[in-house]
Amino acid sequence: MATKHEQILSFIESLKVGNKISVRQIAKELNVSEGTAYRAIKEAENKGLVSTIERVGTIRIERKQKENFENLTFAEIVSIVDGQVLGGREGLYKTLNKFVIGAMELDAMMRYTEKDSLLIVGNRTEAHQFALKEGAAVLITGGFDTDEAAKELADQKKLPIISTSYDTFTVAAMINRAIYDQLIKKEIVLVGDIYTKKDSTYYLSTKDRVAKWHEWEEKTTHSRYPVVDDKQKVVGIVTSKDVIGKKTEMNIDKVMTKNPLTVMKETSLAYAAHMMVWEGIEIMPVVDQHHHLEGLISRQDVLKALQHIQKQPQVGETIDDIVSNYFDLHDNDAHHVTYEAEITPQMTNQLGTLSNGVFVSFVIEAASSLLRQQKKGDLVVENITVYFIKPIQLETKVSFHPKIIDVGRKSAKIDVEVYHERKMVGKAMLMAQIIDR
Repeated sequence: MATKHEQILSFIESLKVGNKISVRQIAKELNVSEGTAYRAIKEAENKGLVSTIERVGTIRIERKQKENFENLTFAEIVSIVDGQVLGGREGLYKTLNKFVIGAMELDAMMRYTEKDSLLIVGNRTEAHQFALKEGAAVLITGGFDTDEAAKELADQKKLPIISTSYDTFTVAAMINRAIYDQLIKKEIVLVGDIYTKKDSTYYLSTKDRVAKWHEWEEKTTHSRYPVVDDKQKVVGIVTSKDVIGKKTEMNIDKVMTKNPLTVMKETSLAYAAHMMVWEGIEIMPVVDQHHHLEGLISRQDVLKALQHIQKQPQVGETIDDIVSNYFDLHDNDAHHVTYEAEITPQMTNQLGTLSNGVFVSFVIEAASSLLRQQKKGDLVVENITVYFIKPIQLETKVSFHPKIIDVGRKSAKIDVEVYHERKMVGKAMLMAQIIDR
């Protein structure tokens, strides 16, 4: 039987997109405490089922598919620009296809303004009404209001009119940044993108006997299975090591390993890979927030997916992408390898010197490049010790000298020295696990 928490989530999912909900309403309709209702609404927000907007409330929105991440909802625009909704609240769940900056004559502005777009404009009430008639929402900059006729039209058309205190240029930059961040998120592969769902996997119950493990092992040739209790919560894992020498009539919960490592669908694939390599495990159960079994991931699936990611073009640039773009092989002789990088404005802190975080990214890139060049594989950093000897100025060229101190089949120790104009400015020592390419 579903818990109260699960019942609330199912109820929220069944609501029509655009419906407004509240803690009090949920508590009253489903006969639960306000605390339970609040926690369920927060989880629904995390899952992308609802959006909470200041001075508006919580509304049911469409759950975003990964391929539509670059499309923002009007509700998200309100949050991004710290806006106030003047009218058309019922349309906040809708997504915008593009935005238009209204810094032109009215006739020219209307040629670019189309259905499901967003017109960013100042105190021009005539433009507000024209945009709404064309099926576009309106974002008023400079903190201005609009007239009552425009507000009524917005309510009628279910298209939001939003007011923000920021200027037009700042607002456009903020929305562009949000779209760009969404594109980067779209490229990050999560466990939920590759896991095998529960319906297609084999698992055991605490009430099963050891004989059941042997049955599954013969059928699948796998030797590791998660164990769930009567509420479908993961409570253990059983491997061949656990059942060796055990009688077949023994209960599984007497031989299983308790409290196994698990991941959630929202966990990044890179983090899952690190855990699996570090712990030397072949499969991990995928669970929800309440530890119910949702499926499995295998080490083989994770490594295949990571190799596939490396071959794909990136849409949005992360700090690591920027670091890679400015990182070049400078010298490669029989004795040592040297990489060079130029320090750009994006890499600096508020003092105009290379930020500590980017410095560490450069060090890891140098170590990774050296390992790849020697066909050892890719690395997952376990431990890194960094010494910042001198600040590194903007627009200077820095050279990185990585050197393998020790390397085994699965791990490596690498020393990296950093120079500017033949003077050492930094040094690092890192320990890493090697993932076979």
